[in-house]
Amino acid sequence: MTDKHLSTQFDSELSGISNRVLEMGGLVESQVAQALYALTHFSDETAAQVLTQEERVNQMEVEIDRDLSAIIARRQPTARDLRLLIAVSKAIANLERVGDEAARIARTVQRLIATGVSSRLRLPVADLAFEADLAIAQLRKSLDAFARLDTARALEVLKQDDQIDQEFDGLLRKLITYMMEDPRTISSSIDLVFVAKAIERVGDHAKNLAEAIIYVVKGTDVRHSSMAEVENAIR
Repeated sequence: MTDKHLSTQFDSELSGISNRVLEMGGLVESQVAQALYALTHFSDETAAQVLTQEERVNQMEVEIDRDLSAIIARRQPTARDLRLLIAVSKAIANLERVGDEAARIARTVQRLIATGVSSRLRLPVADLAFEADLAIAQLRKSLDAFARLDTARALEVLKQDDQIDQEFDGLLRKLITYMMEDPRTISSSIDLVFVAKAIERVGDHAKNLAEAIIYVVKGTDVRHSSMAEVENAIR
């Protein structure tokens, strides 16, 4: 077998595994969107679909992780190829956790429906929907940056991360006020606090994926770096 053939086969394996990461990303993005729909429409059926999809996401993580180990063992990649495989490993871990957050929201929806409080939650749920839209957009942007290995796109994700944090803080203040005005909603409002936190975590995982993209392309670990340091790294 020629070196050229080995190289072509390796490139094909890398491309294949990257495509599966994007497939997994699309699945968890759909999960988050469905969880949001379940919350805003109090749909027990949609919440159940989110929980069913969680099993598939977990299975994909295990399968991709197994194939990563096999590729590293067979090919012994170096430099950028190895960084890509490491980034893929981090990416699927973060995507699996995004799926976990979606499942957490779905289980909360089921609990809210079971307790019959949906009619009293329209206003805070609308605020949650806006935060969720931001998080989904961040996740989509990170996946797009991963597909293209686009550091400029990844940088956009990092710069916009604070917006989700600000929305979470604002929503938390609103929910506290909501509970003070109507103590009967304390239990359900606390549930919504955890939903808001789950949505914020989706944004955090999108940020982690963006940082991994910069690591692949530039070979620089930008975790815990200032924005100025990140911008300098991708020049």
